[in-house]
Amino acid sequence: MQPLEYCRQKAAESKSSFLAGFRFLPQPKQNAMTVLYAYCRELDDVVDGCSEPHVAQTTLNWWRADLEKVFSDGQTPEHPVCQALKTVVRDFSLPHGELEEIINGMQMDLEQARYGRFEDLQLYCYRVAGVVGRLITRILGFSRPETLDYADKMGLALQLTNIIRDVGEDARNGRIYLPTEELQRFNVPAQTVLQGTPTPEFAELMAFQIERARRTYREAVALLPREERKNQKVGLVMGSIYFALLNEIERDGAQHVLQYKIAIPSPRKKRIALKTWLFGFNP
Repeated sequence: MQPLEYCRQKAAESKSSFLAGFRFLPQPKQNAMTVLYAYCRELDDVVDGCSEPHVAQTTLNWWRADLEKVFSDGQTPEHPVCQALKTVVRDFSLPHGELEEIINGMQMDLEQARYGRFEDLQLYCYRVAGVVGRLITRILGFSRPETLDYADKMGLALQLTNIIRDVGEDARNGRIYLPTEELQRFNVPAQTVLQGTPTPEFAELMAFQIERARRTYREAVALLPREERKNQKVGLVMGSIYFALLNEIERDGAQHVLQYKIAIPSPRKKRIALKTWLFGFNP
């Protein structure tokens, strides 16, 4: 299997909302986005798929070494995703540091399962989502430096939505991404989350989380220069789909994230993507 075909298969298996806007892109950019997604997916699978922390650590170290080969003129990466990434890095001038930051985010998942303050969580969000937003922005093309600020903020909004959606699933894996300081402020013991027991206090906590995420989408869109919106449509498509997901979680009753995971059906994702592509995203 050719490296690009491997990446396409990896992306297709995920059925992620991340992919919804790709089909509108010219083929070279579509390929680059698919390779970037496959790279992120492989790294995420290291943490989610390895029950032994030392095995996951060894695997992350291996990915760091293979990423070095992506940026070395004299070496060929071993993994098909990194082989495909070598071409994408060259064609779209993707920085080594930003691609390595995604590995650093996975490293944080190995080292801690909770975050004390929102500021601590923001660093994690930057590494696993903000830099992904920056890389997407580079692939799509931009001319104003403020566009990277938009990418950081949109990445934060998307990751906050993921955290809200996945509270129950993360808790079943022993993880709580909701800041401890905020659990205490809303009088929600960690055991309430870990045991999947909804309470009125937990519902209030989730309402706070949803409102902050919603505000972050608005701040992100406000940072994007008007003349850059055409190039950055794919990011706006992703934002509109996740914003719809956030609203769906609220409509369903946010306390239910402890029991099950809300998803947007694929036909609706396509409708949202088309509408956003034609008319933009106004959260």
